[in-house]
Amino acid sequence: VMLIELKNIDIAHRDKTLISNVEFYVEEGEFVYIIGSVGSGKSSLLKTLYGELPITKSNSDEVISNILDVNLLTVKSKHLPELRRQLGIIFQDFQLLHDRTIGDNLDFVLRATGWKKKNERSQRIEEVLNLVELTDKKDKFPHELSGGEQQRISIARALLNKPRIILADEPTGNLDQNTGYKIVQILRNVCEQGTTVLMVTHNLNYLSRFPGIVYRIEGFSIKDVSNEYNTPIELD
Repeated sequence: VMLIELKNIDIAHRDKTLISNVEFYVEEGEFVYIIGSVGSGKSSLLKTLYGELPITKSNSDEVISNILDVNLLTVKSKHLPELRRQLGIIFQDFQLLHDRTIGDNLDFVLRATGWKKKNERSQRIEEVLNLVELTDKKDKFPHELSGGEQQRISIARALLNKPRIILADEPTGNLDQNTGYKIVQILRNVCEQGTTVLMVTHNLNYLSRFPGIVYRIEGFSIKDVSNEYNTPIELD
């Protein structure tokens, strides 16, 4: 199943075109790396996918700009929350609320996305904390956790609404190498359970250790360079 299909569109930030004539395809269950130098447009690509940055058509007849059956060129802003509920977003800087416990951080997200029943919220919080192996940290505050633990909580938060796609923007950028490997391993496990993962990274060590599909952004273009790094794992 094709979840993301972009063809003949341009991605710009503050009126500056970063990537032109984008062709980018992601199927269900794939693990996709996005690499490229600083400022090449990696984060902007993710922001485009969750509707934060607008896209424009390239000079071409056939334009496709679909993510999860939503046309990014024509989607109305009132429909973006519905799209974003199907996306889990993980940032480099965790973005946890520091004045409340981990459990309350997760509960806040569930309440904000329409989970009415407290017992269902509690159960879902337990489930996602279990996935990242941090059930014992539920009553701790973010500052009581290490950077790696905070990032695992960010992954748990991204999983709350059972997203079809996870967008991870340099999720290991602030972590040491071993902790980074643990984070990528968790994302791989999530992918193996059926969630598609897109991960922006500058750490090329991950590509050989956890093979996936690799897109590189350079010189205003994005291309699939998987064959340069590995033979992508065939997913049934």
